[in-house]
Amino acid sequence: MTSTMTSTEVGSLEPVRRSRKQRGARLCAVVAGVLLAGTGAYAATNWIVGLNSGSAGEGQSATISNLSISAIASPSATNQLYPGGNGDVVVTIANTNPYPVTITALQLPTNTTYAAGYTTSALSTAQTGCSGTTSDVIWNYSTGTSGSSHTLTTPLTVAAAGSLVVTFTNDASMTVATPLACANTYFSMPSLTAVTATGGAATATTSPAVDAWTS
Repeated sequence: MTSTMTSTEVGSLEPVRRSRKQRGARLCAVVAGVLLAGTGAYAATNWIVGLNSGSAGEGQSATISNLSISAIASPSATNQLYPGGNGDVVVTIANTNPYPVTITALQLPTNTTYAAGYTTSALSTAQTGCSGTTSDVIWNYSTGTSGSSHTLTTPLTVAAAGSLVVTFTNDASMTVATPLACANTYFSMPSLTAVTATGGAATATTSPAVDAWTS
């Protein structure tokens, strides 16, 4: 059986259709709004942010500590002293700085500043008749002027917070005026007056080392 709607019935359905279309339009608008909101949030995370001038951090440089150079008994000097001859001097150089230190020259006392003699390598008992005023044992190439500078043949680098044993070859000298009492004696060389050294990154010299100044 076929049903035919009257014009009145069709007219009564129009508000229902328009209501559905409006709801659909509102739904689309809501969805579009969500998409737009999502797109806006995503774009914000890709904003490029620069750096203000003067932006920095804080650092601090290390302090500077002097080196210490002292006599040691081992290894023993190979070239030994005799009147009119030269001999080796063995030292240990201690560096308490937190960075390597490279030494290029040593400054010596005068050639009338003598080494003191001792009976043993411990340098604890003085040798009678061979004192720091009579031994005539001096640093080789020292002059009449205190603080004369003498360049090392090879620069020495002492490791950070480390030490280096060095034999200075033929850098002690015994004059012909040295008394007989200074035979078979160990000498504490006169104190050096200064060093020429710089602190900074460098490869440490392997210990023990051999070096010298030749003028």
